[in-house]
Amino acid sequence: MSKVIQTCWILGLTLLLGCQQETPSKLSSVPQKDFISHQVIEWRLATSWPKNLPGLGMAPERFAQLVEQMSNGRLVITVYGAGELMPALSVFDGVSNGTIEMAHSASYYWKGKAPAAQFFSSIPFGLNAQQMNAWLHYGGGMELWEEVYQPFGVLPLAGGNTGMQMGGWFNKIIVSPEDFKGLKMRLPGLGGEVLKKLGGVPVDALAGRELYGALQTGAIDAAEWVGPYNDLSLGLHQVAKYYYYPGWHEPGSTMEFLINQQAFSTLPNDLKMIVKVAARAINQDMLDDYTQGHIAAMDVLLNEHNVQVKLFPNTVIRALKYARDDVLNSEAAKDPLFNKVLESYMANEKSVKRYFSYTEDALSRFELDDKNQP
Repeated sequence: MSKVIQTCWILGLTLLLGCQQETPSKLSSVPQKDFISHQVIEWRLATSWPKNLPGLGMAPERFAQLVEQMSNGRLVITVYGAGELMPALSVFDGVSNGTIEMAHSASYYWKGKAPAAQFFSSIPFGLNAQQMNAWLHYGGGMELWEEVYQPFGVLPLAGGNTGMQMGGWFNKIIVSPEDFKGLKMRLPGLGGEVLKKLGGVPVDALAGRELYGALQTGAIDAAEWVGPYNDLSLGLHQVAKYYYYPGWHEPGSTMEFLINQQAFSTLPNDLKMIVKVAARAINQDMLDDYTQGHIAAMDVLLNEHNVQVKLFPNTVIRALKYARDDVLNSEAAKDPLFNKVLESYMANEKSVKRYFSYTEDALSRFELDDKNQP
């Protein structure tokens, strides 16, 4: 057993046992089948990622291992990569109609079905990973997420975070907001709508393995995927000249586990809890994996491949932020549920910024140079 899985297993088992410690009177009211059933339940989980891709692809694999171990083999989940059972961006429908029991993906892919879903992945200039987890689990975000997916018969669970992403790979230098005009860029979700505001052409139907060819042939001029950890493995540095930062479009990208509600409702209570606890463990595990993975991969890109890393100019970042505000207001005016989630998100973001101005953000404003110690 790997150290990652062992750590997650211990965390999950501890939480699980804590949840099940009840008084004798309460225990007697729980159906006996939750304790004596040894029936093996088999589920299928399809992802939107290439099989075993670092980070994204490994998270559902680790989740399945945890569930099988904690359930003592009573719930076995087989993981399929993008395209093995269905196309990468068809997994939501697969869960909704019961073709598969679970999926692992990102909620902004479903903006055509439910525009409000985009808040539960990442929005431009929004919350980082730590802040997203706080809003989801203790700020009312999960309840809103469940409300958005309920009409589709889908139960969401937070399924990992890639951390703040890079700004993307470009074959054109960006000097001013005008440079986005006519630019074809793989950029999903609200980030794509912001790009469109500046005259760009967002392309959101490309899966990870398609980006290399699209950049190579000129079908697109730029692309964002995740960050160094995944971008290096996909070879994007071989087909794009410039690597821009910061990732204004996705400051903390939450992934999701999608569960068919009917399938979940038939599980014994202890297996339901195992699924939730395993997802919670993987949600943190993926962020840890990506943080360390990004660091190592960035060193390779810089030192071995001499990638040209460029900072977006201030004028560009300001224009993107203003466009973001226009997009949010426009979408809120069209969709009451979008507006409801927006109000919760922005109220939380306001409180977050106020608090972080005294903590992490405050420290980052100081110039600390070890070479010039006082």
